[in-house]
Amino acid sequence: MLELRIVASNDWSLWRELRLAALAEAPHAFGSTLAEWQGPGDREERWRARLAIPDARNLVAFLDDLPVGMVSGVPGEDAADVELISLWVRPGARGRGVGDYLIRAVERWGADRGARTLRLSVMTDNSTAVAFYERHGFTFTDRGEPGDHLSDGGHRERILVKSLTTG
Repeated sequence: MLELRIVASNDWSLWRELRLAALAEAPHAFGSTLAEWQGPGDREERWRARLAIPDARNLVAFLDDLPVGMVSGVPGEDAADVELISLWVRPGARGRGVGDYLIRAVERWGADRGARTLRLSVMTDNSTAVAFYERHGFTFTDRGEPGDHLSDGGHRERILVKSLTTG
């Protein structure tokens, strides 16, 4: 059975477990690195702060009572935008609808807030993620927008967008 749980700063250790697993398993997929979140960066107050972003929605997916995925929706720079960040699904749970479920939950959260656009960043060389997001209706931003930039780790990212309005 697939379930979603909204998590907050009290759930920092669960989020930490998933995020460290994500950064270890798929370092190519994120702007952050495992090294940044280990050692001196691995502090309870830092994890709690990550889950306390104002007006954000942090979700963990459970499959048969095991935590298998994560995602966050955060307010965008503009009130009409929200951003999807930190999406990851454990390899053993992929292909079972977990990622689809997480994306739809962030879409609903954004629409319920009155956002018109959902944005996300994806590494340009992550063709699997690009195909996944395109399957969900995301498209690359127009050339006129600042949609191509370097992540903190120096990897090239592109911005994808999806309209949350109908009609």
